Amino acid sequence: MDLTTNYLGLKLRSPLVPSASPLSAEIDNILWMEDAGAAAVVLPSLFEEQLSLESYELEHHLTYGTESFPESLTYFPQYQNFRIGPEEYLNLIHQAKEKVKIPIIASLNGSSLDGWTDYAKMIEQAGAAALELNIYSVYTDPELTSEQIEQHYIDMLKVVKAAVQIPVAIKLSPYFTNMANMAKRLDDAGADGLVLFNRFYQPDINLETLEVQPNVILSTPQAMRLPLRWIAILYGRVHAHLAATSGIYNAHDVLKMLMAGANITMLCSVLLRHGIGHIKCIEQEIRQWMEKHEYESVQQLQGSMSQKHCPNPSAFERAQYMRALQSYQPEWGLVYEASYYYG
Repeated sequence: MDLTTNYLGLKLRSPLVPSASPLSAEIDNILWMEDAGAAAVVLPSLFEEQLSLESYELEHHLTYGTESFPESLTYFPQYQNFRIGPEEYLNLIHQAKEKVKIPIIASLNGSSLDGWTDYAKMIEQAGAAALELNIYSVYTDPELTSEQIEQHYIDMLKVVKAAVQIPVAIKLSPYFTNMANMAKRLDDAGADGLVLFNRFYQPDINLETLEVQPNVILSTPQAMRLPLRWIAILYGRVHAHLAATSGIYNAHDVLKMLMAGANITMLCSVLLRHGIGHIKCIEQEIRQWMEKHEYESVQQLQGSMSQKHCPNPSAFERAQYMRALQSYQPEWGLVYEASYYYG
């Protein structure tokens, strides 16, 4: 049974890759992931704010005299909010590179061009096999157009690609006017991979303290529908490799993503819920399903149910939306129908 796949020019033993999360911030966990069968590991993101804190030594200046102006500390992110700093991050890459054989993929999370190229170079020098650009921005300026926002993504990709030799993937949100066009533009700009999709964590309000607070909710299996659809649409239309993330919990989810056209599937919430060892369980289930259905390799699966190869290509477009609405019956409707016929 051949589970190997290619992602960003890297030959991986399987399509199972732990995505960026707190789990991959520890060397012991990365070793455990490799032992459980992970094909590669994406490290947690290094945030743009962390780079600013180090570059300008804000920690010292923001804490100076805070007994007189305590509110000044609220203007910038707190250093303790970050699990590891930039230097520790580079050291994590270096240690992981030395201790495991699987590829280590670094992640940069930011919204501006400043400082990214220097750290991208350092990440490459530390031994990362590839780099994932995790662009997380909530644009609130009503004067900013969609064209300007999209061009910002393109510019950021080009700047980083010009700075490093390692493959660069870009992690996107689905909230573009035309996702297919945006994917093609990034593909034309040199993206080696597209990671679909970034999850936007929404804030909450604490009614007791009257403060806005973070609200992290792990993905559910239903979340996989959106990346499944777009991977199926983009397969064969872009040269960039496609990574599926969000809501992947079991072997069936992985198999569906591969059939849609994904090169790899990224695991996060399922590992946070069930532990790193669950990677081995998913792989075993994949092997059992492939053997039962007489598949010999992952390559046979990839793209077989994409829009390009699907017997009904409109299933991924508006026609499926109409069919879903027309065929759905609420539970109370079924109860009413049963009572009408059977008393």
